[in-house]
Amino acid sequence: MYDSWLRLGFDTVRLGLEAQTVVALRLAKLSCGGAAAQAEAQRMVTEKLEAAAEAAMTLATGGTAERVVRDYRRKVQANARRLSRG
Repeated sequence: MYDSWLRLGFDTVRLGLEAQTVVALRLAKLSCGGAAAQAEAQRMVTEKLEAAAEAAMTLATGGTAERVVRDYRRKVQANARRLSRG
């Protein structure tokens, strides 16, 4: 029982740290301005709305908090890879 709570806690902390990396990378990209920054700002808003809707659907269909955090981490990690490439 405690194992699942502990794992959820650690995954949530890792999500927070990974998200901070994405925030820093996005701020760097946005600070340059131009078309790429505009596209990133649009993508950021769209992704957040889609991720929130997906999380709500996961929970509404009987999914767990662990699943929601795992899905968010996958998306955040993909953004970090994409943004770190340039």
